Amino acid sequence: MHSRRTIAVVLALLVVLAGCSKTQQPIVQQAPVKSERPNIVFVLTDDLSMNLLQHMPQVQQLAKDGASFANYSVTDSLCCPSRSSIFTGKFPHDTGVFTNGGDDGGFKVFHQRKNEDSTFATALQKAGYHTAMMGKYLNGYQPDGTVDGQDNYVPPGWNDWYVAGNGYPEYNYTLNANHKLEKHGKEPSDYLTDVLAAKAKDVITAAKQQPFFLEIATFAPHGPYTPAPQDKDKFPGLKAPRDASYDKLPTNAPAWLAKHPALTAKQQKALDKAYRKRTQAVQSVDRMVGSLRDTLDKAGVADNTVVVFSSDNGYHLGEHRLTAGKQTAFETDIHVPLVIAGPGIKAGTTLQQPAQNIDLAPTFETLAGLTPAPDVDGHTLTPLLGGTTPTTWRTTNLVEHHGPDKDPTDPDHPKKGSGNPTTYEALRTATSTYVEYTDGAVEYYDRTKDPLQLNNIAASLPASQRTALHAKLQALKFCKGQDACWKAAA
Repeated sequence: MHSRRTIAVVLALLVVLAGCSKTQQPIVQQAPVKSERPNIVFVLTDDLSMNLLQHMPQVQQLAKDGASFANYSVTDSLCCPSRSSIFTGKFPHDTGVFTNGGDDGGFKVFHQRKNEDSTFATALQKAGYHTAMMGKYLNGYQPDGTVDGQDNYVPPGWNDWYVAGNGYPEYNYTLNANHKLEKHGKEPSDYLTDVLAAKAKDVITAAKQQPFFLEIATFAPHGPYTPAPQDKDKFPGLKAPRDASYDKLPTNAPAWLAKHPALTAKQQKALDKAYRKRTQAVQSVDRMVGSLRDTLDKAGVADNTVVVFSSDNGYHLGEHRLTAGKQTAFETDIHVPLVIAGPGIKAGTTLQQPAQNIDLAPTFETLAGLTPAPDVDGHTLTPLLGGTTPTTWRTTNLVEHHGPDKDPTDPDHPKKGSGNPTTYEALRTATSTYVEYTDGAVEYYDRTKDPLQLNNIAASLPASQRTALHAKLQALKFCKGQDACWKAAA
């Protein structure tokens, strides 16, 4: 279905790897001048966990046609902090966005700190790209809001803007359609994911010689996990996966988790229902991925378009005795898919190097022939996409979380039993996870021996290893800019 004509590689190597220093300085890149820069289509889902990919054949096909990142994780397993990192390429400690609202999070803080003035959208638009954003923006954004005197506010950097506020139910929402309010009801034709898919097709079809960047940020499969009409009866009897971590506490669990009781039969039934509905809800997302690729083919631009698929965070359903939720440093919550396919990207590639959502902005900018600003914390992934194995790469990702979440108006406010951890910072490598909580608790999981994170061995680590881990964590949690953060993550 997704045929690709043989063409000269559009995505030439954008990064010069020669001369990498032993201190792992960021690889200096200078994009060659192109007559035809690639288009970029970015599909960002909400709360999509790795165990849903098995039910998404179009995303599986995208992976077969491109590259998958085996060690991609987010800066926080929570919507707004993660999306803020995606837009800016910066850690929460540099965006100032740690939560979905209040004094340390949400759209209000993101805007007040002038993050919107320096996103990948502003950079690409200045470089001549037609930029389009649709779906979910940041928690607290309202399509009819007045910001800085502008009614029906649209942030800088976007040529097309089709964004909802409360789009979680998929019906009865309002879109800000380029400053005009577009109200949708409860008819099947109002199903939000399908509406976004249609608008995305229009952007692709209307594209002329100008390169375009298109982000489709679905609300699916975020709760209440609303499926499209044609999917609501699919997967009868499907139950939540039950690996060895299901309904089991890790040894030496931190205080916020240690007293969680065993899951009741009622809770397990609810978890099964949630997984079934989540699986139903992502069917429309999966169809959208396929239809977008078909549209790219028909428009004659598929061979010059990079397609990216990911999620803002993961989700747990019964693992470690936690009912439905996120916000933890467990793999279920911080490890999410990143699949990239397009010209110059070798099909069927699985990349093991650690990557993070702060890398998306500099990657988009580098693909567009730009050099990312030095104050960006992330690093372009183009050396990996170009098929080169860099002589140096980061070994560690940083996770930052403020908690517990006590805001009952937050759509991500944890329900009883779902887990509501205290403030922590964590290090994730390809083989281990290290967590420090502000209450003094520490976790360390050797995921080579303990992939499901059931044995916290922090107390048994040699003092020298604990000291080194703490020092690396301190260096990362205070790093600023590509150079410093690259060194700290070495």
